[in-house]
Amino acid sequence: MATAVGAAGGDIVGVDVVEHRGDGFVVDDFLVDLPGGRLPDSLVTACRTVPDVTVEFIGHYSPGASLHRDLEAVEAMTAEPDRAEEILVDLVPGIFRSGWGLLLPASGSTLKVQRASGGAPEDDGYEAPWLPLTEPTRIAVGADAPEPWQDVVAVGVPVGDTGQAIVFGRDGGPRILDSELARLVHLVALAQVIRRTAPAARDAHAADEPADADGAATA
Repeated sequence: MATAVGAAGGDIVGVDVVEHRGDGFVVDDFLVDLPGGRLPDSLVTACRTVPDVTVEFIGHYSPGASLHRDLEAVEAMTAEPDRAEEILVDLVPGIFRSGWGLLLPASGSTLKVQRASGGAPEDDGYEAPWLPLTEPTRIAVGADAPEPWQDVVAVGVPVGDTGQAIVFGRDGGPRILDSELARLVHLVALAQVIRRTAPAARDAHAADEPADADGAATA
């Protein structure tokens, strides 16, 4: 694959093994730097010259895009624990290297966007048949959905202790793998833990502060 991509003028700068399949195949996510003037189609053609290789999807990233991965996301949420879910939504495109994220408040079946990453559909008032979310769900978008949702592939994960939901989606694909949904479930759970432990950490910090003559803690 490296030889084929290099022959097309590309430079592989990142590889993730996204999924192992029971038939012996794997799904790999390649991040490729392609010089100006080179068409992405040339990468597809080059990859197809390698035996047993199929290209499922090719997407574009803006120059200088911040590609936050799972550990960086946890660090960012820990830095601002009260905003853990909002930060996770902001970082979803980088974590999964494609798509967008939404944070939806507890609001019955009416879509009301509380936080959105770049490129996400924000059609407030959409009566979504898949809301409210009570478990991790592959979202089935109906024919009566607003136009920005028509070609969406998405999953949703409830934020159990607030009634909110985090949605990860892509416009037109590729499909969201089971392993990607599992990662999102794990990250949402971490966001909840980080947010819930923030008050306890602040209280412990305040208790460790020295007291003045009147017994009040000084910072």
